[in-house]
Amino acid sequence: MIGPLLLVGFAVSLFVGFNIGGSNTGPAFGPAVGAGVVSKLFAGALMAVFFSIGAWTIGRRVVNTLGRDLVTDPGVFTIESSIVVLFFIGGALFVGNYAGVPASTSMTAVGAIAGLGVAAGELNWAIMGEIAVWWIVAPLVGFWVSGVVGRYFYPTINRWVAIERSDGPLLTLDRSGAVPRPRSGPNSTRREVVGTVVVIGIGCLMAFSSGTSNIANAIAPLYGAGVDLNLLILLGCAAVAVGALTIARRTLDTLGNDITDLPLTAAIVVAVISSGIVIGLSAIGIPASFVIIATMSIVGLGWGRATRSTTVSQGVRGEETPNVSVGALTADEPGEQAPDIGEEDPAETPSAAELFDPETTGRVVLMQNVVPLLSTLGAYATFRVLFAVWW
Repeated sequence: MIGPLLLVGFAVSLFVGFNIGGSNTGPAFGPAVGAGVVSKLFAGALMAVFFSIGAWTIGRRVVNTLGRDLVTDPGVFTIESSIVVLFFIGGALFVGNYAGVPASTSMTAVGAIAGLGVAAGELNWAIMGEIAVWWIVAPLVGFWVSGVVGRYFYPTINRWVAIERSDGPLLTLDRSGAVPRPRSGPNSTRREVVGTVVVIGIGCLMAFSSGTSNIANAIAPLYGAGVDLNLLILLGCAAVAVGALTIARRTLDTLGNDITDLPLTAAIVVAVISSGIVIGLSAIGIPASFVIIATMSIVGLGWGRATRSTTVSQGVRGEETPNVSVGALTADEPGEQAPDIGEEDPAETPSAAELFDPETTGRVVLMQNVVPLLSTLGAYATFRVLFAVWW
């Protein structure tokens, strides 16, 4: 029989899962939604499905890491302490979601568990240090790789992909036969269809990756307290699905529209870079800060594209010489004019303000640091008091 205290634990765990769905759907499908490829409802449905697949398969390993390995004595996870940890995880994530900024569920959850571990004197500092180093390095890698691509290679990639949104639906249903069959829209091109499939597929891959690393954030404390793992995964995935279909609409707006203008080509670039880093970290056993990496990749690409028109002006003997494009300094052969950094039709190139919104970006970066800090310090202070009074 399930006791009242465990029911409270389930309720708090579901609340955490709800907020995970809200905060992680944006980084996975924000580029696709911003590019007009999928609707917010369809993005939420895809998030729910592929998150669940990732959680049920590889996610079990991460649950074991956070529920057993991050603390030297798993006995610190009682039902009572698990409820407190989950409360701080869910509360901190809700603050970020309410502000429309997706917070890192990995950083928030690990921070709360670390707060418990430090207060109890049972934190595994070696594992915590390794995770923290990668959390600093990975977003910087995402930002600079995306920035370099946006500044120097985006026009070339755009010509390769050559995907532009056409008027009318991308796909239609042919109902002339007994079974309706999907067909290309009246104005859509083959490249547009392929590009759309690619960007949606990468979003699904990112959702899968999120499931492998983030299901632990909702259920690891209760698993450490001895609750059945399969039951916890099912409950956690259901809560994530609800969050992806409801509160995630705010973070989809933030990452798809407010930070940077994302045409379909840019959406593909961001998704490839972000998912590549997340998969690489998962391969070496590091719980990835999924939201931070994806967000900084979007910011980096927007910054790179916004600064692509930079030129160099040089004065000679007091006379002003014409501006020299940086692209002209990188020609491969003598006399060859290399493509300019801003090699795009000026009429079609958005301004820096349209590509990169510093105000929104500052709010995102601030909240993504404040939310995990709230979780860590709140859990530590609470457990210090509880251990002193009751335990």
